Amino acid sequence: MSTEYEAVIRLEVHVQLMTHSKLFSGAATLYGATPNSQACAIDLGLPGVLPVLNESALTMAIKFGLAVAAKILQKSIFARKNYFYPDLPKGYQISQFEHPIVQGGHLAFSLPDGTQKEISLTRAHLEEDAGKSLHQDFQGYTGIDLNRAGIPLIEIVSEPELRSAKEAVAYLKALHSLVRYLEISDGNMQEGSFRCDANVSIRPKGETKLGTRAEVKNVNSFRFVEKAIDYEIQRQTEILESGGTILQETRLYDADKDETRSMRAKEEANDYRYFPDPDLLPVFVDEALIEKVRKTLPELPREKAARFEQNYALSSYDAAVLTSTRELADFFEETVKAAGKSEAKLSANWVMGELLGALNKTNREITESPISAKRLGRLMLRIHDKTISGKIAKTIFEKLLETDEDVDTIIQQQGLQQITDTSAIETLVDTIIAENPTQVADYRGGKDKLFGFFVGQVMKASQGKANPDQVNEILKRKLI
Repeated sequence: MSTEYEAVIRLEVHVQLMTHSKLFSGAATLYGATPNSQACAIDLGLPGVLPVLNESALTMAIKFGLAVAAKILQKSIFARKNYFYPDLPKGYQISQFEHPIVQGGHLAFSLPDGTQKEISLTRAHLEEDAGKSLHQDFQGYTGIDLNRAGIPLIEIVSEPELRSAKEAVAYLKALHSLVRYLEISDGNMQEGSFRCDANVSIRPKGETKLGTRAEVKNVNSFRFVEKAIDYEIQRQTEILESGGTILQETRLYDADKDETRSMRAKEEANDYRYFPDPDLLPVFVDEALIEKVRKTLPELPREKAARFEQNYALSSYDAAVLTSTRELADFFEETVKAAGKSEAKLSANWVMGELLGALNKTNREITESPISAKRLGRLMLRIHDKTISGKIAKTIFEKLLETDEDVDTIIQQQGLQQITDTSAIETLVDTIIAENPTQVADYRGGKDKLFGFFVGQVMKASQGKANPDQVNEILKRKLI
């Protein structure tokens, strides 16, 4: 009988901080600059240079720690993490080891089925990024771009409490949303601002001892994280079921082949020969600075979602979607402000449905929406006051995507006002009934589903302008 295994997953997430200069130098951090144009003597570790800590990076790390209810260590120490790699010019990376700036904390998130989960964090420490090796267009050689060397990161390490690839992705999305809410990182995964190392092991269900883990390095998309973890779980299961042994190693995920492959034996902490950096004094953080940073905290995603549920009578699912990014949440609230609070649910449906659908088709973010929140709110208002029907609103919505004209102008120019005159609708109903005697007889004979046929015919005759509620009410009365 085969053993049933469970996965044990811990994530290490590298988040580039949105500072204008590097962690220990004044060099710029602009993405996409000419290779090696933003690497100074300090980043290269040339003889005689001294690193100086970037205060903005420190306060951003503190801000993150406060947002996850972590302990901010009042004394943290920078260490040298020694290893050789071509894009690590100094031969060591300045990081934090035994005394990180952020210790502990937790992050709550929602799973796709609505289940709530909370994961404990081990730490979040400051460190400098390495450079980047370039393997294309060099005819068998490797190019080195050191622009990224020295850019400040926080590495956020979770406890091994995740149990599936889907849980891991839900956790990552919540973390991604949080760092963007805090405005400490742009979270751009394509540019490497948000990268994940996944430590994956398996063990027999019911076992408490951890299995041997493999670390999948530098995965930079949610989809690839899920695929890489699922692959590792399957790979390790097959090895154990065939009597093999899992090796502790570092692996890379190949998206083209949808597989992980071995890169090197996994290093332990003592392999890195950590020791305090002699050029950097310990960092002392007092309560005054912590409280100053605390006052800059925005309304956090889960707090905002809870408020949306309470203030706007939204479901937990709707609130979670609308607060997934700070920009989307702001857009929704601006829409409600223009439409009126009573139309919050209608506004939510249109933002999540028609608007996000249209933006996804053209690969645009909410900040690039051609329809402003104010114009969308005006459209909701015209549905509410029955100037237009929901069906006509969709026609107007398509025009709003293509023009800067306001909703009322489009309604007037196109003659799209809804017909609410009872006598006019009754005339249309009478005409449809007179033209369809067979269907009338069948309906009155018990074929209730034909009611939809009559509604459709009346709406077609009115070019979609008749008020649907009035059409239904008059048809029910006249078809008795």
